[in-house]
Amino acid sequence: MKLKKLATAFLAGLTFLGVTLTSAPKALATSSSSTHTLNSAYVVYGAGTSQEARQNLAKVFETDSSFKTLTATAADYNKYIANGSSNTTDAAMISSVAIAPGDPGSGVKVNIKDYNGSNNITQVTSQQYAMVAQMAGVTDVSIVVTANRPVSGESALTGVYKALAEDGVSLNTENTATANEMLSATQPAINANKDDATYPGKLMAAVGDVSKQLAQQKQDNQELATKQDIEDMLNKALADRGIQDQTTSEQVTQISGALVNFQNSPISSSKTYINNVTNTINNVKDSTGNLMNKAKDWANSAQAKEAVEQAKGWFTRFIEWIKSLFN
Repeated sequence: MKLKKLATAFLAGLTFLGVTLTSAPKALATSSSSTHTLNSAYVVYGAGTSQEARQNLAKVFETDSSFKTLTATAADYNKYIANGSSNTTDAAMISSVAIAPGDPGSGVKVNIKDYNGSNNITQVTSQQYAMVAQMAGVTDVSIVVTANRPVSGESALTGVYKALAEDGVSLNTENTATANEMLSATQPAINANKDDATYPGKLMAAVGDVSKQLAQQKQDNQELATKQDIEDMLNKALADRGIQDQTTSEQVTQISGALVNFQNSPISSSKTYINNVTNTINNVKDSTGNLMNKAKDWANSAQAKEAVEQAKGWFTRFIEWIKSLFN
């Protein structure tokens, strides 16, 4: 009889391990590949923010004490974004970010949050941030972006890259600089379609589609697409997403140029990129507005820790129950 009870307990234990533990927050570093997530959570303030502003920014981020605090400087911007060609000063570094690890396969999700009731990120969209971060080699993270005064938002990704570096990941600066070119290349098309809330998601999904196709082709037969090939791929992707008529030939040419550089960057040779970009395409394609992540999703949040502790408590009681079968 005890053996039968033990078998039942063992099966119940397998169910618990397969469901409850896999639903707990995960942070899996993949530093051996070209795409990376985080082991810890970070909040990265722009160097141009005051201590008073940082206190208010922390409230916007809704972070807790488990988040490690960093500062993004002009030197960081020059390293990761401008590829050594910028005269940006620390005072100009205003955009701030919070970033935490997500579940494996979750891709990149980005929220832009208001500061004192105002959206101070005046140009870049959540969907742009998400796809560009993915193209730089970041994956499976949740990001929140905000600023304490109006800024374009172009420097915000510096904080994301700074967090990865602090976490022990050496991002390829050629990848990050090339990804930032895509941010600039897609801006005119997004500005021209600012009255269509669905456009940024569809455009960045189309960009992701082409980047995936280029990476696959490069890895399959080692052949690079020509500039005309890439323009044709992009036009088809835009048509598939239903926005070809909203995107001018000049805008297509500009975005195609950035995709040429992506094809020549190291990340396009990464086998993991193809799967990871698919996850982020799925995140951006139907998203509208500033909130891609509808719920607070900090992997290291107090709520998440409480859930894990509750799971541990349940498991302790479960072990005690198994022991009781032998008494």
